[in-house]
Amino acid sequence: MKLKKLKVQNFRAYQTETEIYFSNMTGLIGRNDVGKTSILDALGIFFGHKLCKYEAGDKCVYAGENEDVIITCEFEELPQEIVLDAASITSLGREYLLTDGGTLSLSKVFKKGKGSGAYMANCVHPSARNAKGILLKKNDELKSIAQSLGIAAEDNRSNVSLREAIYGAVGDLKLKEQSVALSKEDGKAILEQIQNHLPHFALFRADRPSTDEEAEVQDPMKVAISQAIEDISPQLEDIKDQVKQRALTVANSTLSHLADLDPELAMSLTPDFKADPKWEGIFKLSLAGDDDIPINKRGSGVRRLVLISFFKAEAERIKREYQDRGVIYAIEEPETSQHPDKQKLLVEAFSEMADKDGCQIVITTHVPALAEQLPIKSIRHIFKNQDGEIEVNSNQDDVFKLIAKDLGVLPDSRAQVIVCVEGPNDIAFFKNLSALLLDEGYMVPDFENDPRIVLLPLGGDTLRDWVNGHYLKNIGKPEVHIYDRDDKNPPKYQETCDAVNARGDGSMAFITSKREAENYLHPDAIQEALNISVTYTDDCDVPSLVGAALGVNDRTAKRRLNRVAAKKMTKERLDGRDPDGEILGWFNEILQRCS
Repeated sequence: MKLKKLKVQNFRAYQTETEIYFSNMTGLIGRNDVGKTSILDALGIFFGHKLCKYEAGDKCVYAGENEDVIITCEFEELPQEIVLDAASITSLGREYLLTDGGTLSLSKVFKKGKGSGAYMANCVHPSARNAKGILLKKNDELKSIAQSLGIAAEDNRSNVSLREAIYGAVGDLKLKEQSVALSKEDGKAILEQIQNHLPHFALFRADRPSTDEEAEVQDPMKVAISQAIEDISPQLEDIKDQVKQRALTVANSTLSHLADLDPELAMSLTPDFKADPKWEGIFKLSLAGDDDIPINKRGSGVRRLVLISFFKAEAERIKREYQDRGVIYAIEEPETSQHPDKQKLLVEAFSEMADKDGCQIVITTHVPALAEQLPIKSIRHIFKNQDGEIEVNSNQDDVFKLIAKDLGVLPDSRAQVIVCVEGPNDIAFFKNLSALLLDEGYMVPDFENDPRIVLLPLGGDTLRDWVNGHYLKNIGKPEVHIYDRDDKNPPKYQETCDAVNARGDGSMAFITSKREAENYLHPDAIQEALNISVTYTDDCDVPSLVGAALGVNDRTAKRRLNRVAAKKMTKERLDGRDPDGEILGWFNEILQRCS
């Protein structure tokens, strides 16, 4: 199951009903104290996370005394069947528990004075006489309704079978939107099955309260031990029983011999195990460097990196073990205590995780350096309007302008030449190639550090791309365009390329002679970086070949080729794949346009 939307009402600062849509990667962006953390906490409360407990103080102070706090999650990619027992296999659709859009909408409702919350299904449900509310009726009640309708179910012992017969006999069910309590009978049983299919919610907070969980902030390896012990608990129980039996044998033998010496004393003694063994206290695991400094004695930035890596590994483990369930990985302010270079790596790591089936990433931030790297489609801007109410906007030009202004994301005014490529993977390719050539002493553009050169992906998907594109298209600087030939004839961008070359303003456009950038990578670089051997020609779909070899999708393969394998290139390897110096020719044209 995949989270599509969250709605909150009367929760903290969110008095009026507020909606937030989620994608594989979702970035909640806004100033401090605007309500970003509340969104993560609302999700945590809905999914029952141990660090998120609903309290009376979570109710909006402006809500009426009798108004409920409502947290609603809407899901897609639903299970095909719900198994209540061997004789009762049904589905959410057959039980009329879906919205008119075919999604599952569940609300957790907190009534006045009640902190546990009750689940409701918001659905298009029968309201006709005899069909209304039968999900919550007992078997005897369903039999009575069936008898009054003069029908017989296929299996009178099965509530599912009885309901289907009743729905069929009623005919016009008068379906209408309503909320159905999942609090008793098969409603409760279905809820339990739904919860077995809900995504795992893994939360990483920026500043955790001082609770029993504080230890996992200091040393996440303690959690690793606990989980390992839980995984092999049956074997450990066997060991415990064996130890007890052997120890009792010795104890009873001792008492038998004691009875020969002092029968009364022996009768007064009984072997007794005061407590079960604490396995967690037996095994000690920590991460330490070559200097034996443990992780909990390192800087906060290092500890946080290790902890984020730990939760990432946990999300992947959960996904492997529960393949029919998704994983939502929520991280509050991942940039905390991190150098900007590490922030960039974190976003790349999160993007790679979001590419995996069933994995969703949710992050919050107010830092420009991190926000500008997020895909614009993932951005949800949270802000207070003129009336002081919280609003959430996404995917509109005026929203991106507001975010850029809010966070201070500005274009680089030092730009002298704009290098336009197709996407972010091309940017990684050119940055890595220029870095290796510079290291070998060649005169090429320094894409990473030269402020005069702006690498701009056309239709770029990050906030930084949008800001630069919005600004740079009007400053009249020369452009160098580089497009992939792909497998089209004529090439897809041939007309665009011809138009750029006809401008007469110093701009120039190229189309690769090979299929795409990845075809310029040497097989030895791919072998060294990814530990796979692939053979390909200039026209091959290299990402597809590599993806098949690695067991990943083409998008992930493309990312690894340009971000990892490209770093293993050398001038010699480049010459082997590009003997005519095509790439060096592009680089030379770029340098010539730097004033």
